[in-house]
Amino acid sequence: MHTVEIVLVVLLLGALTGIGARYVRGIALPLIQIALGALLSWPREGLHIAFDPELFLALFIPPLLFADGWRIPKREFYALRMPILRLALGLVLFTVFGLGLLIHWMIPAIPLGVALALAAVVSPTDAVAVSAITRNLGLPARTLHLLQGESLLNDASGLVALKFAVAATLTGVFSWGDAARGFLWLALGGLGLGALIGWGFATAREAVTRRVGDVAATQMVLLLVLLPFAAYLLAEHVGVSGILAVVAAGVTTNFADLRRGAYIVERMQTEGTWTMVESAFNGAVFLLLGLQLPSIVGRTLAAAGHVWWQPAAQALAISVGLLALRWLWLSLGVWGRRWRARQHGDAAARPTSVLTLAATLAGIRGAVTLAGALSVPLLMPDGTPFPARGELVFLATGTILCTLVIGSIGLPLVLRRLPPEGEPVAAREERRARLAACRAAIARLAAAPGGAQAADAAWLAQRQEAAGRLTQDYRKRIDLLEDPAAPRSPEAQAESPEALQQRRRRYLVEMELRLEALHGERDALYAERHAHRINDESLRTLVEELDLAEVSLRNRTAAARRALDLPRSELRD
Repeated sequence: MHTVEIVLVVLLLGALTGIGARYVRGIALPLIQIALGALLSWPREGLHIAFDPELFLALFIPPLLFADGWRIPKREFYALRMPILRLALGLVLFTVFGLGLLIHWMIPAIPLGVALALAAVVSPTDAVAVSAITRNLGLPARTLHLLQGESLLNDASGLVALKFAVAATLTGVFSWGDAARGFLWLALGGLGLGALIGWGFATAREAVTRRVGDVAATQMVLLLVLLPFAAYLLAEHVGVSGILAVVAAGVTTNFADLRRGAYIVERMQTEGTWTMVESAFNGAVFLLLGLQLPSIVGRTLAAAGHVWWQPAAQALAISVGLLALRWLWLSLGVWGRRWRARQHGDAAARPTSVLTLAATLAGIRGAVTLAGALSVPLLMPDGTPFPARGELVFLATGTILCTLVIGSIGLPLVLRRLPPEGEPVAAREERRARLAACRAAIARLAAAPGGAQAADAAWLAQRQEAAGRLTQDYRKRIDLLEDPAAPRSPEAQAESPEALQQRRRRYLVEMELRLEALHGERDALYAERHAHRINDESLRTLVEELDLAEVSLRNRTAAARRALDLPRSELRD
């Protein structure tokens, strides 16, 4: 099968599995995609793809990491910078040496240098896998942001550790000074170059759109999609970390986007494009991982013969050891935090053991681990085979599968034991922002008009009448969004809670009726087109207006339901 056909088949299967997963709630989508890929490549005549680690890292990883860096909350990322660095650097080094020694002790046939290389391969969590597994599980916001930040940064430290472990195996020489300097150059150089590329793109985009506005929105979105590939390839060409360069470019670009509130078309196209890219590439990554499994697993198990269970047991033992080291590091961090808090007389937040276990199980490995394992050279400098390379690739693959299965099954079970948090912080902040926006709108409507029209009494009367209707609508939204525990105005206090609740419910029903009216408008427009009274261009323009209005109404309705603690089924979408 040609490369183009393979890419199209992988993308098609990624889309189909994404749809099918909606009907299979109990199994995580990555596991479904890995299983499907394995089934497709299992027969001798099945779908077989030669896995090129460098091509894989250059093609699939940059857009996914860029999107994660672009979407991650920057305020939380900065607030958690020290815990994230301790996980991304400290935990990786702890895992490399701790797990490397464990592997060498458990499997003496694997040399120490190769054992350290294997530990380096499996040390970083995978940003794609972590996002895919934890997205809708209800992890506390702080823990989720910590895991996202860790998975974005620890790929570089793990791959650097792999590089030096492989070099030590090939040459028999290892220098701590060279390793430290190499890591600093790769990490700081990657972050700096990525930030520079992101800033340069943002500056150029701002200069162009200042002149032409949203006219070039489509072209700008296309350039934004190509940006992570440019950052990765340029960083690798210079000799710094392409992964960190992509993440830094994503974070920098998002900072620039905060100043672009006026470019509506570009913002909507960007959001839709990245959603599609993430979905397509996520599916492709896990399908490609599944396609490699039969050849890797089959070759190793066939070589093991009647003791085929032994390498499988070793992969499971390494996975358990990996998670145990992660749990130990997280527990030490919790204990250290409590000790520092007692020293300063502060009441430190006390993460529960359940939450620590959840963060441990979320340490999922993915495609970057496989790419790192397959990047290990086949031959030594003298032409002899690289020692235990086949075992390294198999054990890395087994670790990916074990952590995915353990995380997919264990995380939902563990998170059920967490006590309810009440209103999530993000939901509370969103509600308060909506309130602030409504009050700002009322203040803008109440401002005295200026210009030549202000002297026209008829125009002023019409404006005041229209402003009064709009202000009343905003006040209804404020009634829905206000915190019941907050102090109320004297007018609101005179109203009974039952009357207030009924008034809020009436406004919710009104928004539902507006949605129904929009549906009627849209049906009428399509009927006009079917009767050939309008053309396709007019239909698209008019329907787009209704679509935007419906998205706004649906979001406002959902926010009002959350504020009133109403189930979605109580009022019809």
